[in-house]
Amino acid sequence: MIGMLTGTCLMAGTGEAIIDVGGVGYLLQCGSRTLGNLGVGETVCLHVETHVREQAITLYGFHSEEERAWFVRLQSVQGVGPKAALAILDIMTPGQILSAASLEDKTAFARAKGIGPKSAGRIAIELSGKPAPAGRGFQPVFTKPSGGTPSEAERNEGLSDMRLRNDAVSALENLGIGQSDALRAVASAYNTFTDDPPLDDLIKVALKELSQ
Repeated sequence: MIGMLTGTCLMAGTGEAIIDVGGVGYLLQCGSRTLGNLGVGETVCLHVETHVREQAITLYGFHSEEERAWFVRLQSVQGVGPKAALAILDIMTPGQILSAASLEDKTAFARAKGIGPKSAGRIAIELSGKPAPAGRGFQPVFTKPSGGTPSEAERNEGLSDMRLRNDAVSALENLGIGQSDALRAVASAYNTFTDDPPLDDLIKVALKELSQ
C-alpha cells in the first residue's frame, strides 16, 4: 500500500494530479483543497489513501494527515463513498467537520455537492459524539524549487483548532463529563469565538454551555 508520495507535480487538473516520483508518474484523485496547494514543477509531499478494487487501484492524495483520516472516517457512514467524502472535504476543514458532527448540524454537510438531506442527516448522526479520527502521526511538508515556503495557514489549516478542541474535551472529561457531552459543549463554545481562543477561555465557555 502507498501511504505517502514525495515528488514533482507534473499536472494538477480538475479532480486529479500527477506526481513524478523517481521517473514514475502517479495519478492521484484529489479534492480542490489539496489541488489548491499544488503547483506544476513544485516538489510536494502528499498523504495517500490507497483503495484496492478488483478492477483498479486508486490513489487519493491529501495535503494533511487530518484530511486523509477524515476521508476514511466519512466513508464509515453508510452510503458515503470516496466522491462524497471528497466533496465534504472540499467545503469543510477537519475542524469544521468535527464541529458539525458534534452539533449534529446536517445543514452543514448538505452544502457539499452530491450530499442530499437524508445523507447529510445520516452523516451528522453517525459521527456525533465521536472524537476526531486518529491519524498516522506525521505531517507532510510542501517545498518549492525556489526555496520559498508556503504559509503556515496553508500547511496547517484545521490543525490548531483540532488540537485546541481535543485538549478542551480532554479537560472536561477529566472533570467527569461524558465524552459526547464534552464534544458538543466544546463545539458550541468554539463557535462563539472568531479566532482560536486560549484553552482556559474555551473550557470556561464550554462549562457555561453545559450549565444551561
